[in-house]
Amino acid sequence: MSTDDRFRKQRIADELEEPAREARALAEKLGLRPFDVNYWVVDYDEMNELIAYGGFQHRYPHWRWGMGYDRQQKQTQFLGGKAFEIVNNDDPSNAFLQESNEMADQKAVITHVEAHADFFRNNEWFRMFGTSPDAAAMLERHSETVAEYMDDPEISREEVEAWIDHVLCLEDNIDQHREFSTAKQWQDDAATPEDFAEKLEEMDVSEEVRREVFDEAFVDAMTDDGEGPTFPPEPEKDLLAFLAAHGKAYDDETGKAADYEEWQREILEILRKEAYYFAPQKMTKVMNEGHAAYWESKMMADERFAAADEFVSYADHMAQVLGSPGLNPYKLGFELWQYVENRRNRREVVEHLLRVEGVTWRNFADTVDLDAVMELLEPDPVVADPVAHLDSLDPEDPRVDAEALDAARDGDIDLETYPWKLLTYEGLAERHYSLTKAQNRGFLKRVSQAELEQVSRYLFDTERYGSVEAAIADVDRAAGWDRMREVRESHNDVTFLDEFLTPEFVDENDYFTYEYTHTTRDFRVTSSEAADVKKKLMLQFTNFGKPTIAVQDGNFRNRNELLLAHHYNGVQLDVREAKQTLERVFELWGRPVALKTVVKELDEHDIEVARRRDKEPEPTERGKLIRFDGESFEEEDLPDEEIEDIAATDVDYDTKPDEWL
Repeated sequence: MSTDDRFRKQRIADELEEPAREARALAEKLGLRPFDVNYWVVDYDEMNELIAYGGFQHRYPHWRWGMGYDRQQKQTQFLGGKAFEIVNNDDPSNAFLQESNEMADQKAVITHVEAHADFFRNNEWFRMFGTSPDAAAMLERHSETVAEYMDDPEISREEVEAWIDHVLCLEDNIDQHREFSTAKQWQDDAATPEDFAEKLEEMDVSEEVRREVFDEAFVDAMTDDGEGPTFPPEPEKDLLAFLAAHGKAYDDETGKAADYEEWQREILEILRKEAYYFAPQKMTKVMNEGHAAYWESKMMADERFAAADEFVSYADHMAQVLGSPGLNPYKLGFELWQYVENRRNRREVVEHLLRVEGVTWRNFADTVDLDAVMELLEPDPVVADPVAHLDSLDPEDPRVDAEALDAARDGDIDLETYPWKLLTYEGLAERHYSLTKAQNRGFLKRVSQAELEQVSRYLFDTERYGSVEAAIADVDRAAGWDRMREVRESHNDVTFLDEFLTPEFVDENDYFTYEYTHTTRDFRVTSSEAADVKKKLMLQFTNFGKPTIAVQDGNFRNRNELLLAHHYNGVQLDVREAKQTLERVFELWGRPVALKTVVKELDEHDIEVARRRDKEPEPTERGKLIRFDGESFEEEDLPDEEIEDIAATDVDYDTKPDEWL
């Protein structure tokens, strides 16, 4: 880096020091508890490298990073994309700011990053990997280890790259709902039977002795006859751990399976560990991005962290992010978090109104004037504009920050830029109370009779209010934000969608499903029903949107073959891609591998008949076994009884594993 570049970056860093400090202070006032964040100013090329590396400066040598860099560079150059931020899950987190971005963008990035750092620190799915990941150091160690193997003259660099390719093909085949443990710890915990046939392969005896002493009948008698317990006892989702414990490398020269070399075993474990580290980010993409977009908007727009001359630029870029086409996790997450806040605030108001004398869920609509209630919910002018009421602010008021008030009256705070400093968390919650926002003013009125009855059923027979005014005065304005923090701690995308993607949300936000239809030979809207929308979205996010594959038998048909089972949820595998993956698995198992799945079959006659009737044809679901022996593929149909454990039912389509809910 030239001296000029270094001075330029230092100048930009100095300009951003105050926004970064004040964004952290505002985030904490709003109830966030982020990791500490180190901000780094980088140029355009460095930003592309970081994006390619997944937000870190050091990754193991491999062609995938170069491909990612090239894709990012072309996207920026030809599609007009712009890199605003990248932040990693670490303690402290590291965030990178592109030097060419305008100040409005830099502030938006900083507020967005603070919310991400809060999510990283407080969401329980990130703690599955450990409370303090020290990820940068871990990934740098991994980088050095792989580089050493590649530089070792006794190990072919091409072999190392090919081995990495094989493992990366399976990087999502872990058990992301289980706390991370090393492959050795996993193996110690797993119960695996002794396999006589495998031991026999390792014995140095002649073929003649094998035939005379250990004939086929003897071997069958010493091993599982197919009716006993399977190996593993239960389907194992962590395919990488199973391969690390029981796999072998296929040796092209001998045509047989051989024990892993030390470098093969260590690289497999490195890549498995990284897969577990990145899993929570994949599991919470909608929640995390929506959470960051929500608090960024709260700080930049509602609290005017964007200066007057920056706001239009910020609003334009935020609109572009939320308006991106397709399944946009920023937009979906942002809207869901707003719904979480509004729904909890509405329940808080309804609970208080149902405690008013003479008000019940049955007569609620006739006895409560919700327009009057909305007026009562408007923020107190003291918190709505604390600067204008500086002289009348009461330091004993729990909504007022007494220490900041003293400093402000002494002229030590820039109130025009940072009015929020005068308020506490309670004051800010009232200042930004969601139900009084223009876009949400109809939310309280949409309360249904069913919701009123449900709330009433769970109300304890406690104090009653003599008037609506008294009840509203007691409403906790921070209830929505408190609920958001609770949800942020415990949910992942699947459970988040399951709980909050309600019919009300779907209707108000105009979500729908679309499918390819054989009758029209194109994609058409197929449903706007909430259940269908939820099902479709949950299929997108269960297991990162990838097929769920588990090890069903490590000694399939008593031949040391590996049987994988696809947990079919109504979406069939791409058979071509499945075969390519089996070729990779073969290299890691060293022996034949098979995959059990369900395919949908349609013949042209059924399609044509359905088209004439303007009705979609019903496919036939059939069990299929695909086997690869290292040279060729075999396919065979399976009877229904052999796919009962993997075939989808109506419950399976909900994609909610009972064991981790």
